[in-house]
Amino acid sequence: MTGKVYTETVVWSPPAELVDAAPYQLVLVAPADGPRVMGRMIGDRVAIGDTVVLDSVADGVHFFRKLPDNEHS
Repeated sequence: MTGKVYTETVVWSPPAELVDAAPYQLVLVAPADGPRVMGRMIGDRVAIGDTVVLDSVADGVHFFRKLPDNEHS
């Protein structure tokens, strides 16, 4: 699944179980078809309007990565 970043935020003060992951970026992704999906970014940070691709799902959490400029569909 690919989509555009609808909104994003960086978590600096996470819950205790995620303190080792901070800071991390949360994104709300709007795919071309279907509902928006909340997830975490891995790798490069993104901005609103950037294209991302679903990398994996673990424990119900969607993990996205930035799609390089030359891979946009």
